[in-house]
Amino acid sequence: MTIQERTLSDITVLDLDGRFVLGEDRQFKQRVAANIEGGGRKLIINLSGVHYLDRSGLGELISGYVAMKRVNGHMKLTHLSKRLNQLLVITKLITVFETFDSEAAAISSFAPDIEVAVA
Repeated sequence: MTIQERTLSDITVLDLDGRFVLGEDRQFKQRVAANIEGGGRKLIINLSGVHYLDRSGLGELISGYVAMKRVNGHMKLTHLSKRLNQLLVITKLITVFETFDSEAAAISSFAPDIEVAVA
């Protein structure tokens, strides 16, 4: 899996690409930890490039969410595949994670009264 990081104002976006599986999940944990250590409290995880996620990857998403909550931060998921969305529904994690169809919607959810244009 590869991870590209972007910053939009005070929001960090992690674009994930590839298989989010055991052995590939360490870099995700490191990126989330680095974001927190750098003072980041708003994190968007773009899953549009993730074509497979195993229980280890799902566990890391949960760990990232918990780590952000511990520092009063927020982690939101965007561009879930139909299969990943179904997995969140089956595991009832859909009630935990905030999910969005677009990055613009996720960004707007941080500050509903501010419109943000995303290219």
